[in-house]
Amino acid sequence: MADLTYFDWLVKETPTKWWNDSADPAELSKALTMGISGVTTNPVLANRAIRSNPDHWDTAGATKGITDAEERAQRLMGLVVRETAGRMEPIYRHSKGVDGYVCAQVNPSRAGERAPMLAMAQRFHNLAPNIAVKLPVTAAGLDVLEECVANGITVTATISFTVPQVLAVAERHRLGSLRAEKNGLEPGKCFAVVMVGRLDDYLREIAADAQADVRESDIVQAGIAVVKRAYGIFQEKGYKAVLLPAALRGVNQMQELAGARLVMSIHPKVQGMILAANLPQEERIDIPVAADVLARLSKVNEFVRAYEPNGLRPQEFAAFGLTQRTLSQFIETGWSQLESYTI
Repeated sequence: MADLTYFDWLVKETPTKWWNDSADPAELSKALTMGISGVTTNPVLANRAIRSNPDHWDTAGATKGITDAEERAQRLMGLVVRETAGRMEPIYRHSKGVDGYVCAQVNPSRAGERAPMLAMAQRFHNLAPNIAVKLPVTAAGLDVLEECVANGITVTATISFTVPQVLAVAERHRLGSLRAEKNGLEPGKCFAVVMVGRLDDYLREIAADAQADVRESDIVQAGIAVVKRAYGIFQEKGYKAVLLPAALRGVNQMQELAGARLVMSIHPKVQGMILAANLPQEERIDIPVAADVLARLSKVNEFVRAYEPNGLRPQEFAAFGLTQRTLSQFIETGWSQLESYTI
């Protein structure tokens, strides 16, 4: 409809929903007027929100008497998440728990440690009724994910870039849901992230290093291809986990995935790009990536590992190059910055 903005059209005319990829209070206020149904946070976004507007946050109160670095980071993450969850709670209540979630990510340094991640997940879950605890898609993270879902804790599975990862997430969500139902509990919901732009960035470097015959126009469709393949399998198998494409780099990723029953996580910068581009309001999720593009991308082994359902085993998720790169960034520019934060 010509009189609707792209986001109005997306929310009112398609099954696609979207989350604000920012913990900044002012950016959240704007996104709320545009129809968001949730909020993405992570250690980097929480650290950025606090440091860009320190007077807004009661960091002194949150960390008073705390000497343990990890505890300080958890308190500061909780500070940002709890306020954001409060602002999203009306949406959560109105939708009867379908929408209105806010992510709270566990310590990325603990991506291979089950007990500490589970303890943090339980703690973040107790901050507000509309928390989606963020867990890494590693073998350990999958174990914790199933346990959380079985105990009624909603989760967002992150540090995830591939078809094998999101399929593993959906299966573990299914198992956790069956356990919850057997015990008379409401299972936790599950959002399965695909960091589409990060996959494109990674494959661009890999292809250049290997001097592969792959074009830039192919690279920017790699993450889209992964989401479309995963989405088809989710529909076929009837998974209740919801795909959540994130780390968008431009308007093409939004455009090509529009119309799917999924949630897009969109940074304010990309929100502006989408509005400025005046995109055609059309659903393109069922339009496949061209066969010749897939053929060229398949010359890059890391794309094959990301695209094929059996391209990676769960025991290989943590060692995947892009997993290690992203964990390092979340630690160095996010969690460790929260650990060392001083008033």
